[in-house]
Amino acid sequence: MTSTSLEPPTRLLCGPGPSNVAEEVLAAMQKPMLGHLDPGLHDILLEVVEMLGAAYLADGLCLPLQATGTSGMEAGVVNLLEPGDTAIVAVCGYFGRRLADMAERAGARVVRVEADWGSTVPNEALLDALDRHPETRLIAVIHAETSTGVQHPLRELGALLREKDVLLMADCVTSLGGIELRTADWGVDFAYSCTQKCLAAPPGMSPLAISSRAMDTLAGRSTPVPFSFDLRLLQQYWVDRPAIYHNTIPVLNVYALHQALCGVLQEGLEQRWTRHAEAGAHLQARARERGLELLADPDHQLPCLTAIRVPDGVDAKRVQSVLLHDHGIEIGGGLGPQAPPMWRLGLMGRNASTETADRLFDAFDSVLSRERIPSAR
Repeated sequence: MTSTSLEPPTRLLCGPGPSNVAEEVLAAMQKPMLGHLDPGLHDILLEVVEMLGAAYLADGLCLPLQATGTSGMEAGVVNLLEPGDTAIVAVCGYFGRRLADMAERAGARVVRVEADWGSTVPNEALLDALDRHPETRLIAVIHAETSTGVQHPLRELGALLREKDVLLMADCVTSLGGIELRTADWGVDFAYSCTQKCLAAPPGMSPLAISSRAMDTLAGRSTPVPFSFDLRLLQQYWVDRPAIYHNTIPVLNVYALHQALCGVLQEGLEQRWTRHAEAGAHLQARARERGLELLADPDHQLPCLTAIRVPDGVDAKRVQSVLLHDHGIEIGGGLGPQAPPMWRLGLMGRNASTETADRLFDAFDSVLSRERIPSAR
C-alpha cells in the first residue's frame, strides 16, 4: 500500500537528540528556495558564518559542514592529522571511542587515555601522555559525552595546553548552545557540533569552529585532505567572495540553522546556559529524590543530558516503549556494547525548561511505578 500523505506522530523528544524544533525554525524552511550559487543565498551564508562565530565565541573560521556531527568529527581528524601523526584521545564513552577509531582509520598513531563510563579522563592524565609522546600533533576530547552525560573540564585543559605545541580538538555536539563554551578564550583549535541538539534545528549540518593555528597546520600538510572535508575549499564557498562552487548545499537546512542561531543570540548565550542548567538540575534532583542513581560523576554532570542507571530487574526497553507509545515521549537507552544499562534523558534547546523536566519525569515515574519499581528512599 502506498501512502499519499505524510502524517508522523507528535512526540516530545527528550532523548539524547534530536530535540524538538521551534515553529519559527520550521517556518524558515518554507521560505523561497534559492540556488546554491544565487548571490542572495551567499549573503545568508555570511550571516550564518557570523552567527556561528558568536555562538562559539570564536575568533577563527566558522562554517557549517553540510553533514552530521559525525562528519564534523571526521572533518577534524582528516584535516588536522596526517598518516603517522600521533594523537592523544580521551576515551570515557562511546564517542571518545569513535573519535579514536576515526583517527586510527586516518593513519594516525593513537594514544588512548581511558576512564570508566560515567567518569571523565583527568586532564593530568592527558598531560602525562603528552610528556610521554612529545611528538603529538593533536589532543582530542569530548566536551559533552552524549553517551554518559559527562562534561570534560575543557577550559582547564585549554589553559594547561596554552604553551604547548599541540592542537586541541573538542567534540561540542551536545554542548554548543547548551553549556558554557568559549573556543577562542579556551584555546580550542577545532570544535564541531551538530544542529539537532541544543541549537534545536533539524539534523543534517555540523557547525565547525577552526582557529588560525589549525588553518596554518592545514596549509602545511604534505598529503591532501578528502575533497568533501577540505576546509580551505569550503572556506572559498562559505566565506570568500565571490563564492567558488564546492557542492550543492542543503539550502532549506541553512535557513533553519539561520533562524535557530537568531534565536540563540536573541536569548543570549549566558541566559541560555542558565536555562539549560536550571532544567537539568531540576530533573536530576527529582531522579535522586526517587532514589535513582545517575551515571555521571556529580562533579562533571552535564545539565542537558542525564544518564540514569537502570535498576535491577527492570526491562529498560519496555520502559522506553511505554513512554513513547502511551505518553508520546522519547528517551534514549545505552549506546554501544560497552555501555552499562541506562536511560538517557535530554533537555535541549526549546525543551530545556523546568516545565518540560516535570512533564518528562512525571511520565517517566509513572511508567516506573507501573513496572513495580519501589522508591529507594
